[in-house]
Formats: sequence, C-alpha cells, structure tokens
Amino acid sequence: MDAVFAPVQSTTAFEETLERLGTAIKLELLPPGTRLPPERDLCEQLGIARSTLRQALTALVQSGHLHAVRGRGGGTFVADAPAQIAARSELVDWRERCDVRLAVEVGVAYLAAERAEPAAIDLLGDLVGEMAASDDDFAAYRRADVRFHVGLAEATGSPALVAATTESQGAMTDLISYIAHPPEVLAWSNAQHARLVDCLIKRDPALAMKVMADHLRGTEHVLAGLLP
Repeated sequence: MDAVFAPVQSTTAFEETLERLGTAIKLELLPPGTRLPPERDLCEQLGIARSTLRQALTALVQSGHLHAVRGRGGGTFVADAPAQIAARSELVDWRERCDVRLAVEVGVAYLAAERAEPAAIDLLGDLVGEMAASDDDFAAYRRADVRFHVGLAEATGSPALVAATTESQGAMTDLISYIAHPPEVLAWSNAQHARLVDCLIKRDPALAMKVMADHLRGTEHVLAGLLP
C-alpha cells in the first residue's frame, strides 16, 4: 500500500497519479469499497498539489473507477470492480504502439517547430480551439486531435512523416476505444497541444520535443491507468 501513495515526481504528475490509482484499483491493491485517505493526506503522501489530485480523482470518478459520497461518512471510495473484457491484440502490444508513436512524433515536433509556415500554425491553433469546445464530445475531440497530430507532420513538409504519423494515430485510436474519456483528461491533454503551437510560433524545436514527449508519456500513463 505504501507504494501506491509514494511521492509522484514528474512533469506528468496528473497522468501519473491517475495511472498509480487506476492500476492499484485494477490490481485490487485498493479493493472495491476502499475509502481513499483525505485529500490533504493524499497530497502530502504523493507530493502533488491539491488541484492536481482533484483533477485525477475527478477523472477516475468519471471513468467509473471511483465514486464520491457526500455528507457524514462520505469521501471518495473505490467503485465495484468493472467488467473485464477479453484480451485483444490491441491491448497485448499497446506499449509497443506507444513506443512507435513516441519515436515518430517527437521528431515531427522538432521539425515542425523549425519549418512550419504561418498558415499551418494558424490551422493547428484552430484545431486546439475545436478540441477545447469538444471536451464533452469525445468523437469530435478525437477527430480534431488526429487532424492536429497529422497537421504537425504536414508542417514538416515530409510525406513519409505524414504517413508514419497517420499510421501511429490509427493504432492509438484502436487502443483508446477501450477507455473512458473524462473531460478532465481531455482538457489537460489539449493544454499541451496549445503549448506545442506556442513552440512553433516561437521557433523552439528543443522545447517542442520536450512538450511532445511529455504529451505522449501522459497518454501512456492514462492508458496504463484506465485500460481494462
């Protein structure tokens, strides 16, 4: 149990907290009905801000892993174990799919920050706006999300990178169809999209690589926490 609530030290604290708690729930290190410690205590144990913890708890409530009870005797409790689904190839090799995406899209971010034309940057900014308006409609959010990542590849001027990014996005779509998509998670992810656009505006390829790496690692943490 101590490992579940050990300090989180990362630029992806929100996603890592979500993964830590989601995995503990799936493994029944936190069995159904378990009441989580008070927020103040959890923040101290995990070494994170209360706002970060609340975002992670909200996402886990919305995904069905936790439920909140108000009033005397209330708190945040682990929900009944969700129904499991049969193993599928998409789940067996999900980390490899994430590795391929990381290898492709970190390089794409670097080259896009060096080469993107103003019109391409404006289009990416518009897609960030579309995603911000669609955090309660995952299908619409995901369409804009795919267009954003492929748009970054198009901004490099490399057809090969456009093809590789399109393929990796298709593989990720298969994976994320198995998890819930709480608005908290989508809003957090889209804030990183906005940072990537800012890197392109400022012509900062090194920072673009870092932001993209954090973005993709964050997705991995969410998948690890929420995949069945």
